[in-house]
Amino acid sequence: MSNNEFIALCGLDAVADGAIGAGDLPDGRRVAVYLVQGEVYATDDRCTHGNSSLTEDGCLDGHIVECAMHLGTFDVRTGAAVGPPCTKALRTYPVQIRDGQVVLSAAALAGELQA
Repeated sequence: MSNNEFIALCGLDAVADGAIGAGDLPDGRRVAVYLVQGEVYATDDRCTHGNSSLTEDGCLDGHIVECAMHLGTFDVRTGAAVGPPCTKALRTYPVQIRDGQVVLSAAALAGELQA
């Protein structure tokens, strides 16, 4: 895969505004995809506190996603933990909309894997 390529995570139509969608990275990791007021964001799917799936059990309110397991919260724009008991940030991914798809740059993913 060249660094000029994009990895499609999901169709934009699969994520309603104010909702959480899902996509998979080439290595099989699931990411949560959020659409908030026309802007798209992506984070790891698993809560850093309780290892619960945000795509399956999370709730989005504006830019804040809440994990259903212990009600901890994160800001989807930065991944920052903003509500207890969560203290460790979620990994975020720089995504964009291209041709009706939510995509991640292969170059960004390569940099994330090397970090």
